Amino acid sequence: MDIFNLDQALIERYESFARSFSEIRAPEIRAQIDAAYNEQRFWPEPLITINPRFEVGHSVDQLVAQEVLDPALSKIFAAGPDRTPIKLHRHQDRAVAKARNGESFIVTTGTGSGKSLCFFLPIIDAVVRARRAGEPQRTRAIIIYPMNALANSQLEELEKFIGGSGLEEELRPTFSRYT
Repeated sequence: MDIFNLDQALIERYESFARSFSEIRAPEIRAQIDAAYNEQRFWPEPLITINPRFEVGHSVDQLVAQEVLDPALSKIFAAGPDRTPIKLHRHQDRAVAKARNGESFIVTTGTGSGKSLCFFLPIIDAVVRARRAGEPQRTRAIIIYPMNALANSQLEELEKFIGGSGLEEELRPTFSRYT
């Protein structure tokens, strides 16, 4: 595959597909349609981006070993069939450190970079630590999303992490969605 000509190949395939629906017999109309296709009026210039590689941070296990996170978070924040504790990006690492020190923080980074973990990790860590200390259950965080689709997506992520963790019930954080 020639990645430098990938966009042109995709456009040509799309044009072939789009033209396959009808055969225009009238020469003057066919000429106008051909001119419109040649001007590329039916598709914009392609925008091809490469996802950046984010700087590597610690793993959840490393932060547990350093006593930055509660040991239960190794069970919660694990992925794959073997439930391997996840590795963080540097911006997630820094957010956890700031939260652990009681500092406020703002995270701005691209889509799919793991911004949600920047606040889920410290929130869930605080809940688990409070449960271990015997503190009464109470609301510890309210997260507001601009769209229901994002709220639903994040709810599924939390259910996946916490639901699949095997964490003892008395330590398991609870959460709900309100719309």
